[in-house]
Amino acid sequence: MIKFNLICKCGKTFESWFSSSKEYNSLIKRKLVTCIYCNSTSIKKSIMAPNLSSKSNKRLNRDKSTKDVKRQLLKFRKYIEQNCKNVGDNFAKEARNIHYDKKNSKGIYGTATKKETMELQEEGIEVDTIPWIDKSEN
Repeated sequence: MIKFNLICKCGKTFESWFSSSKEYNSLIKRKLVTCIYCNSTSIKKSIMAPNLSSKSNKRLNRDKSTKDVKRQLLKFRKYIEQNCKNVGDNFAKEARNIHYDKKNSKGIYGTATKKETMELQEEGIEVDTIPWIDKSEN
C-alpha cells in the first residue's frame, strides 16, 4: 500500500491509499479518482515528504540495541562463570588435555591468544571466542 497526497483543480488537497503507483496511474487514466470536495476527476499527486527517521531516533534505537546486547552478554558471562571452570591463561593446554585425553569436563573458559585459538581449531578442537563484557558495564 502507498499513500499519496492529492490535489484537485479546485485547490483542495486530500490523501488516498493505493495498492501501488501503477494502480494509481491506471485509476487516474480511467478517471476513477475523484475529489472528495467537488467530485472533479482533475486530480494530481502533490509533493510529499517521506517519513524518514531522524538521526536522533536512529541513535536512540542503536543505544537501546547496544544495551540489550550488553545485557545478554552479561547473562551469558554469568552462566559461563557458574557452569564452567576458569583455567585462565592455561586455556589452550587444558583444552588439548580434555580433547586428547578424553577427560570429562563440565566446560572450561579462559584466555588464549589468536594464534593459540587458531591452532586449536586447526587440530579440530572446538573453541569459540566471545566478548567478555566487564560486569560494571551496563
